[in-house]
Amino acid sequence: MDDKIKVMNSMTEALGPSVSDLSSESQPAVPPREKVSGASKVKYFVLDTNVLLHNAASLFMFDDNEVVIPFAVLEELDRFKKENDDVGRNAREVSRQLDRLREKGALKDGVKWNGHGGTIRVEFSNEQRPVWLAADTADNRIIGVAWHLQQSGKHAVLITKDINVRLKSDALGIPAEDFEAQKVDSDRLYTGHVTVETPGEIIDSLYEEKQLEVAELAPYLVQTTPDGEEQAIELHANQFVQLRDNMDDSHTGLGRRLADTDHVIPIHGPRKPTFGIMARNVLQTMALDLLLDDEIKLASLLGSAGTGKTLLAIAAGMTKVFTEQRYDKLLVARPIMPMGRDIGYLPGDKDEKLSAWMQPIFDNLTYLLSTRGAGTQHADSKPVEQRINSMMSSGQLVLEPLTYIRGRSIPHQFMIVDEAQNLTPHEVKTIVSRVGEGTKIVLTGDIGQIDNPYLDASSNGMSYMIERLKGQAPIGHITLAKSERSELASIAADRL
Repeated sequence: MDDKIKVMNSMTEALGPSVSDLSSESQPAVPPREKVSGASKVKYFVLDTNVLLHNAASLFMFDDNEVVIPFAVLEELDRFKKENDDVGRNAREVSRQLDRLREKGALKDGVKWNGHGGTIRVEFSNEQRPVWLAADTADNRIIGVAWHLQQSGKHAVLITKDINVRLKSDALGIPAEDFEAQKVDSDRLYTGHVTVETPGEIIDSLYEEKQLEVAELAPYLVQTTPDGEEQAIELHANQFVQLRDNMDDSHTGLGRRLADTDHVIPIHGPRKPTFGIMARNVLQTMALDLLLDDEIKLASLLGSAGTGKTLLAIAAGMTKVFTEQRYDKLLVARPIMPMGRDIGYLPGDKDEKLSAWMQPIFDNLTYLLSTRGAGTQHADSKPVEQRINSMMSSGQLVLEPLTYIRGRSIPHQFMIVDEAQNLTPHEVKTIVSRVGEGTKIVLTGDIGQIDNPYLDASSNGMSYMIERLKGQAPIGHITLAKSERSELASIAADRL
């Protein structure tokens, strides 16, 4: 029990401090990599509303510089505070933080929050703006604050997640940046696997001895940098390694570093179908290995459309819940985030509304429960739709939006979070921290298909989680590459 609690605590700590951890009595502990570094001269960081709505703790992430909150931002926060989603919660949290700071001094003069030089100030200035900002909009008033600071000789920088605001600021000669905290390099995102060339005897030893010392692989774990220099590759816990004979390309091996050890164990892949499906490529073999390993408490699958990430996750979940009965229920959740223009309110009760959002999940369930998808061992005379309804009625299969996840504790469940690329880092942390004893959570997503207007491939919660949690003992990740949906889908994913 204590070990499981320690595992979940390590996940939460790795994802960073929660907004609820920030109080007026204690200074927030911001990791060095999370801070926006300042020069010796004090900078004036003007925060746009979307930055605070994205991360309420952003107030305290600018070192010993001055954070300026335009009055227009307070007005926008007031408009969002009644929302029931994370945007509303962040708006309320920012207001509470500013109210606590108000007890230490006048916000219009600036209040020190870290005992050094860091201050937070509310700017009430509404002086005449340049003619290009004549329209009385919230964006123009916020840009106007940064413009007046710059005109008065201050080193002002506007921080916003709105691209158009950054463009307008740049046109006025005002430095404008995206909110860089909790961002990762999406071009070098951890893939969960590495390919190395080794002598043939190394591959033979892996399968003959059923393990391989990492030290034996170390001389071959190197990569060439863009500068032409060789650099050592660190093999993380639960990272896969594809071994290729440097004298014979057809002689290969596959292993995974066992967590908390210095050994690589051979991976063979399931010898029988996983709820009717088999891996179609080596990356899917890696994914199934993580999904079916009960020691892996959090698995993440990243990949473009058609790579099989959702299908593999649901197949593994159904195997663990309905065949092996390792978990009490299969919980599948998705963020409510439409692609393109929304069609408005949907009719019916919660379950009827949810069916539209969960249709991709129903499609995968239907495939797995069909004769072609599940095989004869799962054949049933009842129609597929009736069998799905029966699973849901019994409580073994639960489909729900992430809207209702906050405040819950989820024990003894196989939980799948689909379309996780649309979540913020704070939302991912909220979800992972809901996981109770005996639960396995799987996040699937495609950072090339983000529908959240304020997230991109570098700032979304899934990318952030993958980088921050790599190397942790109960956590594994794999990036799928090849589309297996159909020949047409594969061509579209590669060329469009």
